[in-house]
Amino acid sequence: MAKPVIAVFDVGKTNKKLFLIDENYRIVYERSARFVETKDEDGEPCENLDSLRSSVYDSLHQVMQLKEYDIRAINFSTYGASFVYLDETGQPLTPLYNYLKEYPETLKEEFYAKYGGEEQISLATASPILGSLNSGMQLYRLKKEKPEIFAKVKWALHLPQYLSYLVTGKAVADITSIGCHTQLWDFKNNQYHNWVDEEGITAKFGKFTPADSSEVTNFEGQNFKVGVGLHDSSAALIPYLANFNTPFVLLSTGTWCISLNPFNQEPLTAAELKEDCLCYMHYKGKAVKASRIFAGYEHEQQLKRIAQHFDRAAYLFKHLKFNPGLILKLANKIPENQFPQEAFSLNSAFPDRDLSIFQTAEEAYHQLIFDLVKQQIYSLKLILNAGVKRIFVDGGFGKNAIYMHLLATSIPDIEVYASSVSQATAIGTALAINDAWNPNPAPTDIIQLKYYSAIQRSLVS
Repeated sequence: MAKPVIAVFDVGKTNKKLFLIDENYRIVYERSARFVETKDEDGEPCENLDSLRSSVYDSLHQVMQLKEYDIRAINFSTYGASFVYLDETGQPLTPLYNYLKEYPETLKEEFYAKYGGEEQISLATASPILGSLNSGMQLYRLKKEKPEIFAKVKWALHLPQYLSYLVTGKAVADITSIGCHTQLWDFKNNQYHNWVDEEGITAKFGKFTPADSSEVTNFEGQNFKVGVGLHDSSAALIPYLANFNTPFVLLSTGTWCISLNPFNQEPLTAAELKEDCLCYMHYKGKAVKASRIFAGYEHEQQLKRIAQHFDRAAYLFKHLKFNPGLILKLANKIPENQFPQEAFSLNSAFPDRDLSIFQTAEEAYHQLIFDLVKQQIYSLKLILNAGVKRIFVDGGFGKNAIYMHLLATSIPDIEVYASSVSQATAIGTALAINDAWNPNPAPTDIIQLKYYSAIQRSLVS
């Protein structure tokens, strides 16, 4: 008998995969597609839409031939801040512009002067000023720089909704994409910001549709429940929301270390925005207050510096164990270690440290992690609120024993866990529409946790 499954497309900037996930949330099949890059009219690198579209169809054709699986549903998650502009016939009108593309300064100044200034827009939309990463600004740019193309745009779909459109043929908008640092959504009034209406953009987004909804769709003779798609950061939070009711913060660590608090719906303040806080939206339409630091990137760069200085291979540091004695030694050697970080900074204190003050590479590496954790604690406290009892750390730093022990020591009143969910984004994307395809409730054992207790609490403020 064929095994009931959901097909989930998980599309990142470089890794693009299709998973089949069974009713117990085990991944039973995986198919990868390679990243194909092209260039836009300005010579900037961007996603190849033709290749992406073909990959979706080819992957679906492939898995539909697998007789051992009964595909009941399909859903999608992708990176955010990316629009696909479609004409009346559903054909793309432009390349899929890269969200890192530089934004014209004069156009930015024109927009904010017209609509009340940067701070007013940022506070209303819970979005720092991020140029093209504010995907609403991409639409404004298209209208101003290419009005003839803008006039032909029938639908402006965020990438997750475009992938859903490829299967359903229906244009929809989803809150996890619209509400994530786009400058499109007015968080206080729970609607599109007034500038979106004034610029004649609202109607181009398609029908506003709940992120946990699905629709029966016939694709090549078979019926599936098809979801509307989700922003990947919001999707990765869903397994935790499904498994834990006690308030928590998810610290997602990678190149960026992003602290996500789905239990803090307080409006962003001007001070928080200046310290790089923002709001995401989770799939039930509630704000998720977030802060972020560039700690993963800094760790990578400073690890190279330490390795070169001490003539050590960088990969060896992955196996270093936590040494409380070294932390005590460093607390005495560097007086500032005994005090908390008092101001927001883009980098920790470590890039300015003279490596010659450290006797060994191990000592220098402990100080690097010490500095990164101090910066992380400052960032965490920006979004912590009363009632948060646990912090779950996933990603690279969750596997770093030095980091985890120092983090637990720094916040002794909160339980700290290293957590892991195999393919969390894909699992969350499936969970979002669990009721549409799965007769079973969401499982409670899909997250693996490792508890870290505080050690030498007086050493880290």
